[in-house]
Amino acid sequence: MQVYDLPVVAAGPDAGSPMGDKTKLDRSADIEMSVFDPDSKKLRPPGSRSVGWALIQAARLHRARTGDRLAKIGLFAGQEQVVQVLAAAGTMTMGDLAALLRVRPPTASKTVTRLAALGIVERRAEAGDGRVVRVRLTESGLAKAQAIEQIQEEVEAELLDHLDKGDRRRLRKLLRKAAKGLAEAAGAAGHSTEIDAEIEGDDEADALAP
Repeated sequence: MQVYDLPVVAAGPDAGSPMGDKTKLDRSADIEMSVFDPDSKKLRPPGSRSVGWALIQAARLHRARTGDRLAKIGLFAGQEQVVQVLAAAGTMTMGDLAALLRVRPPTASKTVTRLAALGIVERRAEAGDGRVVRVRLTESGLAKAQAIEQIQEEVEAELLDHLDKGDRRRLRKLLRKAAKGLAEAAGAAGHSTEIDAEIEGDDEADALAP
């Protein structure tokens, strides 16, 4: 199984800007207006007309909206995934948790350690084998899971506000197909198979939907 650790994106209004350091740009008034005037159409970011660029912008905005809401309940972006998995599974070994989240075990371990310090999860050694550690949510963690579900519903509504039901179904399917292409290019056969199952599940659900 291939795992993917998401890259860390620096915070701040200019984080991830394809333009780089403003001081390195041509200082002429014409160039500055082209770069920084939102009404100007003289200069566009590289790749701005590509599907990938549009996808990245939507993902960044989605993550930012989710992160703002998570911060209000004392969590950072990424931690909510662990909470949700444990809310669904009840209890898991660290290895199974890392595999399900498609991250490396040390990454999962760091996140669990931080959540444990917040009283959201608890770890217990497996009876008869102290090398195996199981993780589960505390009462506080279960409350966080409910809050996370509400947050995701709110952000999902914002994301899809301008799409009708048919557009939403098509978008979901197209994104899965795009992910399948990337998985195949990366040689992640297992991930590609999982995406096929998700597409099939979507088709079955859509067939039953009113």
